[in-house]
Amino acid sequence: MSRRQGDRFWAVWLLCLASALGCTGAAAGEVLERVQARGALKVCIWPDYQRISFRDPRSGQLSGLDIDLATALAADLNVKLEFVDSSFPTLVQDLHTNRCDVAMFGIAMLPKRMEQLQFSTPYLQSDIHAVTTRTSRTVRQWSDIDQPGVLVGVQAGTFMEPVMRQRLRYAGLVSIQLPQTRERELAAGRVDVFMTDYPYGRALVDSTEWAALLVPPTPIHPLPYAHASKPGDAQWRATLSSFIARIRQDGRLDSAARRHGLESILLP
Repeated sequence: MSRRQGDRFWAVWLLCLASALGCTGAAAGEVLERVQARGALKVCIWPDYQRISFRDPRSGQLSGLDIDLATALAADLNVKLEFVDSSFPTLVQDLHTNRCDVAMFGIAMLPKRMEQLQFSTPYLQSDIHAVTTRTSRTVRQWSDIDQPGVLVGVQAGTFMEPVMRQRLRYAGLVSIQLPQTRERELAAGRVDVFMTDYPYGRALVDSTEWAALLVPPTPIHPLPYAHASKPGDAQWRATLSSFIARIRQDGRLDSAARRHGLESILLP
């Protein structure tokens, strides 16, 4: 992240914390009242996000850090838990239309998102990583990526898309729209490499025999991750941030991160 990007990021975040400017949308106290009246917490997830919010295609079972944290949040609020399938492209709409009360699937705090949503205290931070195949002759190391003729895949709606669009000088960018996945496009040879973050890339490499993870030699665009909700409800934002502070203090966050191999990207 450049200094200018960093300044803008924190300026927007502080603005959203300090005032209602650019963060209007929900009445104060609306979300918590709705959750308590319903007796259930609706949590948006992206069920293809390994180690964060992943649904096993065979068993249908959900697993990941944010699945554990959503379970803990519902328990703390003494309500039932309902998961709602979402995605990065539909994230803002799903929250603004009250399809869910909170989105918990490793959401990077992009300045554009912070203009449209409100966020809890961040709990993770990841940079961009790359996934190629172990047998690739085109991309074997990081310096092979931004070269003429190389096709770089990004999942549409993720923070990698605008970052890589700005950074790539020679390689071509391919925006992959759901239901297509980066893995399928790489396996089919329609991209030579795809960009992801640490949780997804690490899980893919550990669960397959063909994937190779490339780590940037220097930081590219590290971003904090947090839980997102409809803007304007300061009480709900405080509830979510208080939850992060509580599980950080009592060890539940650290235990969940270790369980899913994400302790290295936990924020202190």
